[in-house]
Amino acid sequence: MSQAVVRIRKGEGRTIKKGGAWIYDNEIEKITGDFENGDIVTVEDFDGYVLGKGYINTNSTITVRMMSRKKDVEINEAFIKERVKEAVMYRAKTVDMSSCRLIFGEADFLPGIVVDKFSDVLVVQSLALGIERFKETIVEALKEELAALGMEIHGVYERSDAKVRLKEGMERVKGFIGEPFETKVPIIENGVKYIVDVAEGQKTGFFLDQKYNRLAIQRLCKDAKVLDCFTHTGSFALNAGIAGAREVLGVDASELGVAQAQENAALNGLSDRVKFQCADVFELLPQLEEQGEKYDVVILDPPAFTKSRNSVKNAIKGYREINLRGMKLVKNGGYLATCSCSHFMTPELFTQTIGQAAKNVHKRLRQVEYRTQSPDHPILWAADESYYLKFYIFQVMEDK
Repeated sequence: MSQAVVRIRKGEGRTIKKGGAWIYDNEIEKITGDFENGDIVTVEDFDGYVLGKGYINTNSTITVRMMSRKKDVEINEAFIKERVKEAVMYRAKTVDMSSCRLIFGEADFLPGIVVDKFSDVLVVQSLALGIERFKETIVEALKEELAALGMEIHGVYERSDAKVRLKEGMERVKGFIGEPFETKVPIIENGVKYIVDVAEGQKTGFFLDQKYNRLAIQRLCKDAKVLDCFTHTGSFALNAGIAGAREVLGVDASELGVAQAQENAALNGLSDRVKFQCADVFELLPQLEEQGEKYDVVILDPPAFTKSRNSVKNAIKGYREINLRGMKLVKNGGYLATCSCSHFMTPELFTQTIGQAAKNVHKRLRQVEYRTQSPDHPILWAADESYYLKFYIFQVMEDK
């Protein structure tokens, strides 16, 4: 551990003082003492008051990521193991752990790393230099804690291949940590069977954050005609099918995603009722409208249309367009499930955008429920980066 000290400019550091974990390069007045990027440093306010400890990387715009608010704590292997234990115990109380996110970065006070569990396989995504040094400790600690709960891990795969690593001055890497294994992993979630491709699937292979939102649409789908847009590997469509929908169409622009979705439908014996089409959703929705198609349930689960504040205006147009088109395809009295997974599309902005879409097509929305991400992706209050998923279910009605 270095003895370096990072001092914050007067009037800066608002994010960490509110409870966040990040210190940006333009908030720093000076750095004193010797250090290597990735080292633990002490963080002080402009007046010398110690704000805590974090790891430093001057290659990154996020120069320091906070690990502790305590000035006397030592960030070592024992510290990391205790954080891992706390993360596992939290999941044991709050979620079904057969497949779940075990470590969610900043929200678990381990900034820069994500670990997902798919049955007896762990998938690790390390995104920052400082936490990279603790990666092996975190993996071994997870194995120990899970074994104590009767959950043996038989394989670990690394998916640290995100572009953000380049901003940290790190190479993008993927591959086995330890012995090789079959990377197509069978899981069951909400009674639905999936094959998760941990090596080639998006991010860590499967989006666990929508687990209970997928469950929430099941009760709407019995005997229903359902349209699932941006279906990815078919998760919402399959939940509709398993709930007894009479007809489901899942749409995605990815040929790989559609192929995996079809494989998952066959796995669940749903191929006769749950069909998939490779198409651009923005192009397909107007075509379905022209054909006079109507659905009991329409599901909109798009990728993030914005990953920065600079592109929010264009994202608003995208969300407004798909919600407008989706509402037109819902039968009077039918249901729309719609969501945004972009952190920069705030709940207020997303709500406003949906409202504008409804007004434009003269629909009345009756809110059934509002949901966020699954509890294994905890929202740490005052750490805004941990709150990103917004999920609405509405009944859609004509003007009365």
